[in-house]
Amino acid sequence: KASGIANALTAMGVKVMHDEFFDTVSFEATDAQRSDLKKATEAHGINLGYTEKCVQISTNEVMNGDDANALVAALAEGLGAKVPAFANGAKRLKHLRTDAILTHPVFHSYRSETEMMRYIKKLERRDISLNHSMISLGSCTMKLNAAAEMLPLSWPAFANMHPFVPVEQAAGYHEVLRSLERDLAEVTGFAATSLQPNSGAQGEYAGLLVIRAYHRSRGDHHRVTALIPSSAHGTNPASAVMAGMDVVVVGCDEHGNVDLADLRAKAEQHKETLAAMMVTYPSTHGVFESGIKEATAIIHEFGGQVYMDGANMNAQVGLTSPGMIGADVCHLNLHKTFAIPHGGGGPGVGPICVASHLAPFLMGHPIIACGGTQAIGPVSAAPFGSALVAIISYGYIKMLGGEGLTNSTRVAILNANYMKLRLEAAYPILYTGEHGRAAHEMILDCRPLKRDTGIEVTDIAKRLMDFGYHAPTVSFPVGGTMMVEPTESESRVELDRFCDAMLAIHAEAMAIAAGSSDAHNNPLKNAPHTQAMLVAEEWSLPYSRKQAGYPMMDSLENKVWPAVRRVDDAYGDRNLVCTCLPVSTYI
Repeated sequence: KASGIANALTAMGVKVMHDEFFDTVSFEATDAQRSDLKKATEAHGINLGYTEKCVQISTNEVMNGDDANALVAALAEGLGAKVPAFANGAKRLKHLRTDAILTHPVFHSYRSETEMMRYIKKLERRDISLNHSMISLGSCTMKLNAAAEMLPLSWPAFANMHPFVPVEQAAGYHEVLRSLERDLAEVTGFAATSLQPNSGAQGEYAGLLVIRAYHRSRGDHHRVTALIPSSAHGTNPASAVMAGMDVVVVGCDEHGNVDLADLRAKAEQHKETLAAMMVTYPSTHGVFESGIKEATAIIHEFGGQVYMDGANMNAQVGLTSPGMIGADVCHLNLHKTFAIPHGGGGPGVGPICVASHLAPFLMGHPIIACGGTQAIGPVSAAPFGSALVAIISYGYIKMLGGEGLTNSTRVAILNANYMKLRLEAAYPILYTGEHGRAAHEMILDCRPLKRDTGIEVTDIAKRLMDFGYHAPTVSFPVGGTMMVEPTESESRVELDRFCDAMLAIHAEAMAIAAGSSDAHNNPLKNAPHTQAMLVAEEWSLPYSRKQAGYPMMDSLENKVWPAVRRVDDAYGDRNLVCTCLPVSTYI
């Protein structure tokens, strides 16, 4: 279609700018022609793309012949030219592939909707998700993605909207986005919001770019040092380096809190170049640090700005805020705290919220007006990032309201501390606050179990699969530990099921210490157990099939079978096997 449109434009006397292209045709036009084209095409319900250098037309797989003919007719009207005959122009391209496509059997095995439905369901059964059981990944906030929040994504008025559509054609969409920006600013205690970043890490990067622009606007080009506590979120140092900053690590004390003495010493040492501190609150150790306001005050004392990582915002909403603790900018993970799904790699939304003195530097965009009065350049291709999924967070906030959001935070913290009380006798909690409490997540120390029984944290993670659970976050931020975050979405019944599983696993480990279970041939070292193992005629393991595959009675009703046995993750990471075609194939 694109090639055919290019041929039609050439027939109308227009200069197409490229001989080869994929799905986008760019052509030259005078200012008068651009104006006439805009009027003519929009009158027919067609939007073109306009840059300083050219006019652009983008095609896609759903464009049919009628669509292409209507477009060519509208172009001819705008150019004052005779309508040429349209025909697909694929022969013009020099690099059409001639080899067979879609050769894998899967593309030829399911020819009816019934067969396809069953194939997709088979794949689904190999995965574990929130519709099976709690996913307690620490620092991930795997909460419910409610159906009521998801439904609007399928509405054509939202789903079919191009990010560069003229603003006057998307007034309702813009109102939703502006309202969400205002709500997020209120939640964080800040003055302004940008929805442009597509991930938390990109939000970190954008926040640091805003801080850098602020310093440069004051002539402080030399401020390039970022102080980052060792308890900060893992992507913080990388974001700082990408933003052109020098990273200086600040230590933590034995309780997991930022070492304020070390922070002050390093802030004073680097006072001439101090740009920012990056801090996660609650910390990645799962603790509300009582010294957080003192920490932010120290940074401000020496001329720096405070960036707060919002990965753990699920423990703050309605109870405290980044603005309240003295931060200047933060990012949020809408795909965590504000209920957007974040499985399968996205899409995510990592907006940044800023104090009033940083608002002028929020990201702009060359096509759609947005950002501050002294806007830095965009960090994403689209002006509002993954705008479609932001509607989920809009619905989440509007349906819960202020009281509901606050209660969600309370329940998230309550659930974590309930699990802490149930598990801490078997699994010591690595860090707690001054009152012995956790925030919305906690770190279970599995290292004593390894010392006493030889059971690794990975063994526990694999054994949880037999109980029907996805493992918590393993060995982050501390090696040999598990970080557990239940979220507010789980009932006490589900919390108890998970705790019962963890305690049963601990009992299996202690059987090794007592000598009643073999140190190398036991349910933990052999986990997970597949259905094929249990139905095999031979069973040579020194424990029963029931203990292997049905360690808890409720799994009889809702068993999730692991598709494969244990994979040696470390070996796989160190010994990559390339399954792609050799490079010579592409030459």
